Amino acid sequence: MTQTSLICGSIAIDTILQFPNRFDSILLPDQLHKVNVSFLAPTMRTEFGGCAPNIAYNLKMLGGEPRIVGVMGQDNAAYMERFRKLGLATDNILIKQEAYNAQCFVTADQDNNQINAFHPGAMSYAHENEVSKAGPARLAIISPDGHLGMRKHADDLSKLNIPFIFDPGQQLPMFDGAELTNFIDQATYVTTNDYEIELLVERTGLTLEDIAGRVEALIITRGEQGSEIHTKGQRIDIPAVPVAAALDPTGCGDAYRAGLLFGITNGWSWETTGRLASLLGAIKIAHKGAQNHHFTAATIADQFEAAFGYRF
Repeated sequence: MTQTSLICGSIAIDTILQFPNRFDSILLPDQLHKVNVSFLAPTMRTEFGGCAPNIAYNLKMLGGEPRIVGVMGQDNAAYMERFRKLGLATDNILIKQEAYNAQCFVTADQDNNQINAFHPGAMSYAHENEVSKAGPARLAIISPDGHLGMRKHADDLSKLNIPFIFDPGQQLPMFDGAELTNFIDQATYVTTNDYEIELLVERTGLTLEDIAGRVEALIITRGEQGSEIHTKGQRIDIPAVPVAAALDPTGCGDAYRAGLLFGITNGWSWETTGRLASLLGAIKIAHKGAQNHHFTAATIADQFEAAFGYRF
């Protein structure tokens, strides 16, 4: 059986501007109804991002077989070249010449407060990218993407009998309760963070136990408190891996999800799968950017043994 994992999700560029002061030194509380300000940002960096490439980046280093299903715009050249260098397949990336890549513009102040602007761009055409063209797969994940695209990919994966993880992330508020319940019923697994599970419960009217009972596993990440996996009526607690310095949480959830995909496709226990996912999140948080950390299958096995006392 193929070990390919289909990674459906956004492909984005992040531009991070650093304002070396505090926003409240310029923003006047009594004048917020007519804001017209400019923040001088002497430093700027551009990062490759988007949920699909972030997940695929980690899964590829593990030795998995990710295949990205996403959409890019006319400004795709630099990212496409990166995919080629990383050995990531680009066959199922749709190019929309009339659009730009999805892009997030982040301005951060010295206290790490942020003012963001997100342009969905080509991501809005995700529903035009047929998941059936990506070929057979052992597993798939639906991560944050265009609204219509996430719905269509869930419907298509169900018709193709390809099990998938539903990972709504920051796009969860786009969907109403009926849509979210339908996603849960179609999915084999659901993964959220601690905030998202509260919103998912509120929107659907289902309890945490109800959601867990409709899928093979419900995985909830809780930052430095670790994560938990609800499966077959039991709860498995996964410890967080300590880090010397947490530099940047961007992409940690995506790294975690790569661990889930790798463990599931290899038939591992939930304990080992969750611990690998936790380790990947810890490795990522010690680096700035979502795709600037590095490891090999051999080094990750050593780090896993050091953290948990056994080899996977």
